[in-house]
Parts: sequence; structure tokens; C-alpha cells
Amino acid sequence: MKLELKIFNKIFVALIALFVGLSAKADSIPCDESHPLVWRVGFDISPAWVPGTSSFLRGDNLEKNHINSVISGDLRADFRFNPMSRNGMLYRGLYQGIGLGIKNFFAPKQLGTPGSVYAFQGAPICRFNNRLWLGYEWQFGAAFGWKHYQQESEEFNTAVGTSVTAHMGIAFKLNYEISPRWQVSLGLSGNHYSNGNTKLPNGGVNSLGGSIGVMYTINPVDKSTPVDEELEKEANRHRWTYDIVAYGAWRSRIVVVGNPPEPELCPGRFGVVGMQFAPLFRLNRWVGIGPSLDIQWDESAGLEPYWVVGSRDENILFERPPFGKQLSVGLSVHAELTTPIFAINAGLGYDLVSPFGNKRFYQSLTLKTFVTSRLFLNVGYRLGNFSSPQNLMLGVGVRL
Repeated sequence: MKLELKIFNKIFVALIALFVGLSAKADSIPCDESHPLVWRVGFDISPAWVPGTSSFLRGDNLEKNHINSVISGDLRADFRFNPMSRNGMLYRGLYQGIGLGIKNFFAPKQLGTPGSVYAFQGAPICRFNNRLWLGYEWQFGAAFGWKHYQQESEEFNTAVGTSVTAHMGIAFKLNYEISPRWQVSLGLSGNHYSNGNTKLPNGGVNSLGGSIGVMYTINPVDKSTPVDEELEKEANRHRWTYDIVAYGAWRSRIVVVGNPPEPELCPGRFGVVGMQFAPLFRLNRWVGIGPSLDIQWDESAGLEPYWVVGSRDENILFERPPFGKQLSVGLSVHAELTTPIFAINAGLGYDLVSPFGNKRFYQSLTLKTFVTSRLFLNVGYRLGNFSSPQNLMLGVGVRL
């Protein structure tokens, strides 16, 4: 519990510091004339359906309750780039900010009433007129205060294994500007809560529903500035960039050992470290595609052949596998949505070398936060065969 609270505190402080630091950056037009950021505050209410993705949610709990709904309330603050600035011209309507939310699953004894803190970003997809537009939004942060699985308790919560989880969300919103200061939105949203396989069980909780929001602009500005065509042409120029990423994480592992073979949960947690070299071809200022060489060492991989016969449960033992037997090497293809501060990167890969000798598909989803124009923080998640959670990808990278 103390470890989980420490992890949450680090995430919370990092999000706040990152938001304050990045928002304070000067953003200028080509002639270097500075313009203030445009700030907004508001709130969202989101009723949603919770799919029964685990037996616990379907009613296999002490109260025999089917947990199938949630309502969330969120306070939000964000900023946009001034339309006269370089980023304001190139990324018209783009916004990014911090949200604080509370969630009610109508089952406090089973799941608690978790809160969350998250970064979010959105932008228009299409504009119908000067006031009405359809846009996307993503969210990434931490949810805390879950009533979670505890081995000594009768309440075997297979959905949530830790009091702190990741919070990931995507939404599509129809936005209408009532006046220069007031804006309302109506949208569809999906959210996922998981601990990234850092501790089992890790069934996760999902929600799919709607959202109603109101935003107030503190310092509205004139948005009728025309786009600089030369600036836009240069920003859309085709070119290659090269990302080098180093990451690490910890994870839990279930092994299948014995005669007959039976699954065993290994006590403790195992380290994971990895590197990526990823060339990226810029199609325009928003989108890039490219390959990646992925190398990962997993302390928990390939353990079954090294099981000490007869050892079980909390006393299960393994001989130390050779380094190469826990190494995977793969090739993947990636698509990336890039903005001045954040980049969302999705990858689909194939192991050429794996600890078990079985070539298999893997997938990754990563958020890159640029601290400078070249240095970024990397927070990602890796899956196997679209269904098996593998590990988080927490690290740093450089763009060349």
C-alpha cells in the first residue's frame, strides 16, 4: 500500500510540474513577437456503461452485484496556443490541460469511489462553421482509491489488483461556441483502468458512454488570423526523424510448471528493460510512420525450464536463466500523431527472437511528452497477440 501511494504521488507531482513547466514556455510567431497562451476552465459530467469483462464485474462478488454503470464528474483546466503564434497558426484549435475527476460505480464496497488526475489533449477533426466543430480528445493519467484485490480478504477482486491504476481515455466531441468566452460540448467517450500488469490480478475496468461539458475562456482572443502559407508549407515538408528510447518497468508473472502442468503466480515483481530505435517519416506536421527495432529483456521471461522441481506457491524457486534466454528482439511498424508537446504512437510488431522460441505478434501504445524540442518522456504499454498484457514502458527518449 505504501509503495502504491508513493507511485501515485510521483505521478501526480510529475503531471502538475510538467503542465506548469510546459505552459510557461514562450511560443512565438516567425518575427519572435510573443503572445500569451489562451486559458480555459470547466467541467464534464460523463455517464457510462461498464462492460462485464470479468466475473467479478458480472456479479461474482460478496454482494452479488452486477457492476455495469458509472458516472464521472471532472474539473478541467487547459490552454490553447495564441492564434498569432507559430503553433497557434499550425495547430489551430489544439488544446491541452490537466483534469481532476471522481467516479461512482454505484458499488463502493466492491470498487470504492476512485478519483483520478490526468493530462488531456484535443483538437478539431472538422469544422462545420465558425462556432461548431467535431474534435478528438485523449486522456492519460492515474486513478487512485480503488478497493482492490487483497489475498487475506474474502473479497477477491479480479478486476483491480492495486489501489492505483493507469487511466486512459479517448473521446469524440461535438463542440459549440456560444460566445467568445463560453463553449459547450457533447461527446462519446471510452476509458480503460489497469495497473499495466505490475501486479496480478489485472482484469481491468472499462467504460463506454457519453459526456456533457462546459468550458469558460479566461482571456479570449481574436481567432480570425489567417494561416501563414509559407509557414504551413515548411511544417508539412517530408523528412525523416529518428527516435532512440530507453525504458524500464516492473511486472508480475504466472508460470505453468509441474506434472501435470499447473499455473503458479510467482511472488514478488520482476524487472523489465528495453530499447527502441525508430526512424519516422513525417507525412505532414501531424502524422508520421516508420519502422522500429525493439530490444527487451524481461527478468520473468523463460523461467519454466529452470523451475526447481517440487517448489510451489510462496516458496517457488527457479535457477537463473542465461541473459540471452530472457531477451526478445523484434521489428515493428509505427504510426504517430505529433503535436508541439505530446505525441501518441501506436505500434504493431513481430518477435524475431523471443525467450520461449515462439515468434509472436506484439503491440504498443505510447505517449511521448516533449520536455524540449528533442528530449521526451516516454510512457507506454505493451501487449502480446492483442490480448496478453506484458509490461509498461516508462523511460526517456531523444529525437534526432
